[in-house]
Amino acid sequence: MKQVDELDQLNRKSFIVAEPYPERVLQFGEGNFLRAFVDWQFDKMNKLAEWNTGVVIVQPQPGGMVEKLSEQDGLYTVILEGIKDGQAMKEHTVVECVARGINPYGSDFVEYEALSQKPELRFVVSNTTEAGIAYVPEDRLEDRPQKSFPGKLAALLYKRFQFFGGDQSKGLVIIPCELIDRNGDALKEIVLRYADQWGLGAEFTAWLEEANTFCNSLVDRIVPGYPRDRIHEIQTELGYKDDLVVVGEQYHLWVIEGPQWLKEELPAHLAGLNVLIVDDMAPYRTRKVRILNGAHTALTPVAYLYGLDTVGQAVEHDVMGAFIQSLIREEIIPTLDSPEAELNLYADDVIERFRNPFVNHYVMSIALNSVSKFKTRNLPSLLQYVKQHKVLPAKIVFSLASLLVFYRGDRNGEPIALADEAEVLGAFGELWSRYDGSLAGAKQLTEQVLGKQAWWGQDLNQVEGLTEQTAQHVYEMTSRGIKETLESLTGKSVPRA
Repeated sequence: MKQVDELDQLNRKSFIVAEPYPERVLQFGEGNFLRAFVDWQFDKMNKLAEWNTGVVIVQPQPGGMVEKLSEQDGLYTVILEGIKDGQAMKEHTVVECVARGINPYGSDFVEYEALSQKPELRFVVSNTTEAGIAYVPEDRLEDRPQKSFPGKLAALLYKRFQFFGGDQSKGLVIIPCELIDRNGDALKEIVLRYADQWGLGAEFTAWLEEANTFCNSLVDRIVPGYPRDRIHEIQTELGYKDDLVVVGEQYHLWVIEGPQWLKEELPAHLAGLNVLIVDDMAPYRTRKVRILNGAHTALTPVAYLYGLDTVGQAVEHDVMGAFIQSLIREEIIPTLDSPEAELNLYADDVIERFRNPFVNHYVMSIALNSVSKFKTRNLPSLLQYVKQHKVLPAKIVFSLASLLVFYRGDRNGEPIALADEAEVLGAFGELWSRYDGSLAGAKQLTEQVLGKQAWWGQDLNQVEGLTEQTAQHVYEMTSRGIKETLESLTGKSVPRA
């Protein structure tokens, strides 16, 4: 019988699984994100779509939490907080799909290796951090286990190939969730590299290619994790002790680039989940980077210099809120290829997430390496807008100017805790030390910054009008202040005290 330790007697019955689920999912990683995102969805599919699937969680590093997970019989609570259908909502569920946890770095290794022989095993999911999908040359087939996640997977797949004699029906669907571009392709490439390095033969390589499906995926849910600062309050509300409580936002999206038959094997649609099986995930990745991440990066210097500290404060503010909405709707969305209605619905979701009343998302937590973030997230929108409309996008340009002023390192006489590469901070420090407060000085500073091809990948002074417009904003912000400058740009204002 499964039960969470120290559950109130009145609550125990609701957390009992009558029959163990068949172990059809092998999961590398036991962290907060997988448990609040992937396992939460698998649990939903079991309860609402009769998926009948258990998850075996493998600890990918020597230090981990599978022991604690085992102490709670695989049960833990997911608390979702945020905006849902326009209303602030908080709800919780006990996830019951985790069958067991395994630590392969010790006595569990034999149990771990035996997973390769399970005929019902069908899926592999993972989140071993961005550094997890990496090639480690010293990994060997005989290691117990291999150091790298791809090495572990390659060895396990080879064991499965041998045990089932190359049976095509015993291939697996592999869906990594690591936050790197085309994660499935990257994982498959390394697995194939190990197959060659270890001399596993052409038949195994053919089985890898033909019987297994490596999917690229894009995951999207903010998961703050274990609510350490309010765990006692939460456990009092729940009525039981749970040392693996994990908090996430209401919104979730899982885009999986894979064959359409996967919809039948992964019946997320029957459970009302926001899972998309697509032929090409590139538009979804571009949409997320440009709209969600781009809006975050664009608003950060503007909001902070304006005197607002959180994303929620920014979107609720009359002036900043108008700025953000205009930037997304009028300058980012028109540069994307997806249907406008679809993009606007996604933008609605993004704004709702920014408004989440349960999360204080500080803009300074987004400010790390803002120059490289602007290049990746905002510069493509700026350049595409110019290409399409032959004019500059006013709000994105204002954000760029605000970024330059932000790197002056001062907000109303208080120092800003800038965090970037030493070369970036040193260059800005020198340029601002020479600024004389004049329009000519602002233009000279702007020309120097926009001309740094190592930062932007090109000389941005070559974009017609960009230097002049950016410099004008820099001059006005440093002479009049950002509030008056932004209010003139948006046509919005707030009463002065």
